[in-house]
This record gives sequence, structure tokens and C-alpha cells, in this order.
Amino acid sequence: MSTPPTSFPPAGGYQTNAVATDVKQASDGTKARLAGRVLLWRVMGGLLFATLIDRSGTVQISLRRDEVGEKRFATWSEGVRRGDFVGVSGEKYVTRKGEPTLAVAELEILNRAQRPLPDKWVGVSNPEVRYRRRYLDLLGNPESRSRFEARSRLITAIRNFLDELDFLEIETPILQHAASGAAARPFITHHNALNEDFYLRIAPETYLKRAVAGGMERVYELGRLFRNEGMDSSHLQEFTSLEWYAAYWDYRDNMRVVRDMILTVMEKALGTTKITYQGVVLDFGAEWPEVDFREAVFDHTGIDLTTVRDVATLRERVREAYPNSDIGEAPSYAAMADTLYKRTVRPTLIQPCFLVHHPVELAPLARRSDNDSTRVDMFQVVVNTWELVKGYSELVDPVDQRNRFIEQQQMQAAGDEETMMIEEDFIEAMEFGMPPMSGIGIGIDRLTALLTDAPNLRDVVLFPSMRREGD
Repeated sequence: MSTPPTSFPPAGGYQTNAVATDVKQASDGTKARLAGRVLLWRVMGGLLFATLIDRSGTVQISLRRDEVGEKRFATWSEGVRRGDFVGVSGEKYVTRKGEPTLAVAELEILNRAQRPLPDKWVGVSNPEVRYRRRYLDLLGNPESRSRFEARSRLITAIRNFLDELDFLEIETPILQHAASGAAARPFITHHNALNEDFYLRIAPETYLKRAVAGGMERVYELGRLFRNEGMDSSHLQEFTSLEWYAAYWDYRDNMRVVRDMILTVMEKALGTTKITYQGVVLDFGAEWPEVDFREAVFDHTGIDLTTVRDVATLRERVREAYPNSDIGEAPSYAAMADTLYKRTVRPTLIQPCFLVHHPVELAPLARRSDNDSTRVDMFQVVVNTWELVKGYSELVDPVDQRNRFIEQQQMQAAGDEETMMIEEDFIEAMEFGMPPMSGIGIGIDRLTALLTDAPNLRDVVLFPSMRREGD
């Protein structure tokens, strides 16, 4: 058997009229011309069977020596290797075992693989390899490929849903002068041309609100955010988020719309509103109960956040209740209340629910409640202990907003690194006037992971950030 050349000039292109699934569904005798990558290549005397994969899936192809001739059969059977790209044409038939197959009459090698693909039966099983070399994962693991196809369908369904509600998709800066819109540590970069430091955005919120102030009453953005924080199975430092803002809505309007959107997207993308995530059945179609933030904290800890309103008292109560915990070491009231909730309440929230009426310190951009100025008109959707959605009636009072930003700076001075910066441009826009509005943020990676039973967010991000190999 001759040895295939180590190099091969890639083809400039190849005209096709079908994909793999077309061949499978076609009638016997249908002629087809397709291109793809060779996953399996088995020569058995004068008969050759192979598996070809393209964007639609896989299909079996076959070559017979007595049909294509001795010379061409020898050239093709000895010259093609697993991983090579080929173009083929021929007629569809069904084998005696019932496998739809393309009987190849013509074959062209389009490009060669210089490295061998992973074992054809095992695929890529090592998570580190799967994340670093996603192209191999997609080739060898149909489940992984299916997740990313589902992700694309989810995003398309979301856009269609918002388009029907007369929202406009817009774009806001990724490089920003201030890290604002969420409580998070930012990434910092330097703009050489302007000779200024910028922050990679942690949220597009304040810019989307500027657009609403300019008369674009319903806007959304679906894109990447960056938060320089810890990384685990449900947190990534670079992730995809959807935010929308609607003038003249309040948080209750958004609660209804968010639930409707999630159910609609699930029906369109998955065909069901009940899923199983890591063995737990999650019923999105059932009622979503409301869980009051402060009541839930009191039920689980005995600490009443409605009366405990300053950081010193809260620290004292937390240390009494949890003497061996680091919760009481949190640098601010907001950080301590949030950590208290996350350690005690959130682990109990499995089925879809609305968490409502957070302390005002936790949401510096949210509107105070009319009947209780110590809380905000806010909600979160929590599923399987994951905070999937956050939304609230927006603060549009520039005086209150400036005071909240000042409080954030005081918290930062006290050691809380996850605070917002003052945005003078944003406050100025608010001073020119903003309509009442409500907005939400949805983690697309988390939503996709839940709906596709992915145990780690990296399983639904094509190319996640990784430590360099060898470090």
C-alpha cells in the first residue's frame, strides 16, 4: 500500500447540491453532490465504507472497486485518511442493514488533516481538551454540537419575541469610562490613542437608559459582558447577557413578560416547558411563586433586615448567628446582606420562582418602593439555585441617583470592591429627563446550560477563557 503524501494543495472550493440529511431523506437513485469531513474510513477488500460529516450531520458513503475501477479505487482507498475533507458525488441507496448510503462515483480530496483525529469511538472525553480544542469536541461529541445548535435557536427565538414587542436591538460601548450597571470588579485596559484607561463593560445598562431618554422607548442588547471575578461552574468572567428596557413599564410588567418569553422560547426551541437538569425535574410551566427577600432571610437566619438597617448592627447579628463563618467579615451592608442570602436562602430555591423586594442597598440603579423606601421594586428569577434574571423599576430621579452613587463610593472606600462608579454623563442625561421605565438582564449562558442539561457554563460557550497550557 502506498503512503499518502504528507501535504496536499487545498482545493479552492467545491460546488454542492445537498447535505448529509438530504441524502438520508432522498429516494433511492437520487443523485447528490456533497462535501464534508471523513470521520470513519473502512476498506474491506473491494468495498469501502466511510462516514462523512457536514453542517447537517453524518451520512454513510461507499465505494466499490468494480464500479469505480481498479485505479481510482486504489487511489481513493489508499489516499484518504480520517479527518480529510472530501467532495463526493453519486447515487443514494439503502444497504441490506437499512443504512441510507451514497454510492460514490466521483471523489475529490479538498484538504488533508495533518494530525490524527481522536479515537473514532471515544471522541473527546477530557473536559480540558474539549474546552481548549472545541473543534474536536464538536466533531466527536454529537451532544456538544446539539447544545450549541440549541443555543443558536434560543437566541433567535429571543430576538423574534422582542421584535414582536416592538423592541429595537442596539449596540452600546464595550470600552467605558466607568464600571457601572452592576456590582462587580471590572477589567481595566488602556486606550493608547486617547491615552486613557477604560473599563470593559460589566453591563450595558446606563447606555441603554440613555437611548430610552433619547426617545428609543424599547431597546435591547444581546452581547458580551466582562467581570473580573471568580470562575466556577455557574460563573464566567466573560459571558453573554441580554438586557432590555421599556419606557412606561414597571417591574411587574417585566415579571409577566420575562415569564412569557422564557416559556415561548422553550416551546419554540425545545418543544417543552418541563426539563430535567442533572437529574432534577424543573417545571417552568407551573406557577412561579414570589419569595420576599427579607422574609426569606429572616425565615432561614432569624435576622430581620427590615429593622437591622446599618452595617455595624448587621455584622453583630451575623457573628452571633454564624460565629465560625466569614459572612460577618463582608465590607458593607449590601455585601453582607447579599452573602447572607446566597449562603442560606438561595440553596433552597430549586423550582422557578420570583425573588422580590430586595433591600435598597443591593440595587443602586433601582427605584425605591412607594410603600417602603428601604426596599426597591425589584425581582430576580431563580432556578436550580441560579440567579437567571434580574429586573426592576428603574431609578430616574437624578438627585437620588447621585446619592446612591456616593454611597457606592463610600462602600468602596470601606473595602467593598464590587461597587459602581459615579457616571456624571449618565446623571446629566437623567437631569434632562428620563421616562419611567423597567429593565431586565438575563444570563444567556446560564439559560442555555439549564435548558440543555449542561453541568458547566463552559459546556455552552464555544471558546471559554482558559489558563494557558503548561502554566
